[in-house]
Amino acid sequence: MPDYGVSGQGTALSGVGNLPQTLEPRNPGIPLDLDWVMRATANRSAIERRAASLPGRRSVKKEWQAAWLARAISCIDLTTLAGDDTVGRVQRLCAKARHPVRADVLDALGLPRLTVGAVCVYHDMIAPAVAALAGSGIPVAAVSTGFPAGLSPFHLRVAEIGESVAAGAAEIDIVISRRHVLTGNWQALYDEMRDFRAACGAAHVKAILATGELGTLQNVARASLICMMAGADFIKTSTGKEPVNATLPVTLVMLRAIRDYHEATGFRVGYKPAGGISKAKDALTYLALIKDELGDRWLRPDLFRFGASSLLGDIERQLEHYVTGAYSANWRHAMA
Repeated sequence: MPDYGVSGQGTALSGVGNLPQTLEPRNPGIPLDLDWVMRATANRSAIERRAASLPGRRSVKKEWQAAWLARAISCIDLTTLAGDDTVGRVQRLCAKARHPVRADVLDALGLPRLTVGAVCVYHDMIAPAVAALAGSGIPVAAVSTGFPAGLSPFHLRVAEIGESVAAGAAEIDIVISRRHVLTGNWQALYDEMRDFRAACGAAHVKAILATGELGTLQNVARASLICMMAGADFIKTSTGKEPVNATLPVTLVMLRAIRDYHEATGFRVGYKPAGGISKAKDALTYLALIKDELGDRWLRPDLFRFGASSLLGDIERQLEHYVTGAYSANWRHAMA
């Protein structure tokens, strides 16, 4: 990969501990390198074999499993993105974010102050979420830019980012224009992402690729690189609204793009799988893949998030079973 001579530069940001890159220099982006982009390929059969082998080769049990599941909780973007969201629902979700697991279970684990990574909502719910999370250190993330399709007028998408930042969102989850990927218009994708990054200002930006609509894993690899070159703090698989959301093959492609970008520039970019991850065992598999491909540094909420709602409930059941020896009913772990 090209040497951009920027490894280690920059000043660590201050602020909420869960925000991306608060412990490291923020990814500033680099000039568009189309030669690098066009060299990016993806061997589907090899990728699928690697992904299929992972659950059987990487498993943790007993206290190690409990520790990994606790780490997964700290990396959850607890999310509600429904048309019938209300202030009351968001307030209840924020209460769950503050206290994700029953207090006696957390005390038994030695983690009485465990919280989720962030709460993710639509723009109209930012203000009540910020108020409900005041003093907790948990940031509010907002979906933006015409989520989920990203087909509203461009100036409105940029303005939406500004409105959400002004309302108190510390993280903005933007959606890219899939047509730029499908038509190979990489310059347009880069320019769009740069504009979105600029509109975010100090707020950190997660670029949603909507990988289920990009056609090929090669397109996923190239779109990942473009968004990182344009300054994305995180790359994210999905809106959760596509027919196919986060998958292990897509994750492997995106993680290797992140690794290549870090090796070339020195900047770490975060990763967020979203949509369809609802079981504790799936969370463990994703964490194992992150550890294998990127190392332990990425197993923290400033560089890894799950976009999820029901996942927390299943993890809570598993932790309660570890502490008490008995499983509880699903209805005892409502999210909101």
